[in-house]
Amino acid sequence: MTEVPDSLAPDQVRGSTSGMTGGRGEPVQASYIRLMDAIHAASVFVAGACLVVITLIIPYGVFCRYVLNSAASWPEPAAVLLMIVLSFFSAVVCYREHLHIGVALLPNALSGLPKILLGWFIELAMLGTNLFMLWYGTKLVLTTWHQSIAEFPLLSVGVTYLPIPLGGFVTILFVIERLWTSSFFGVPPEQAVSAAVE
Repeated sequence: MTEVPDSLAPDQVRGSTSGMTGGRGEPVQASYIRLMDAIHAASVFVAGACLVVITLIIPYGVFCRYVLNSAASWPEPAAVLLMIVLSFFSAVVCYREHLHIGVALLPNALSGLPKILLGWFIELAMLGTNLFMLWYGTKLVLTTWHQSIAEFPLLSVGVTYLPIPLGGFVTILFVIERLWTSSFFGVPPEQAVSAAVE
């Protein structure tokens, strides 16, 4: 009888042969993981771009206030809006790369089927949480769409809440990937975002 591993990293299942195949004969699971790789890279880019813009506009606001003695009204609220985007998209990146905070005491004490069941329970809880974010975040966006921000009259308030349902939706896709590949309680891969900070 083949032993079922506790977890499989997404990279380990790229070459997996499944009975379900795509239109070009490629396993559906491998195609889905490749799509998640693209979404993951896009999330990293969005989060990184927000961080770069924040680090540029905040010093500009300080320069205008203390050097030119003429404070600009937009850098600070713009930085706050970008920080919201940064927070949600960096969170989904950390989730997929197993970089989020987690208490491993119970998983490390389990093995085999109990550990797999615990992984399913945790991921289903994550799925429920992000479905909540997607549903009620979308309702919040629609409710506030016709309101405008005082500092940016042309920008809808609903746009500022878009990271909530978008972050929930992307995380749901990553949860599906983790359930599909059973990659529970993984460790960050060597090529993870955090590796660049070594």
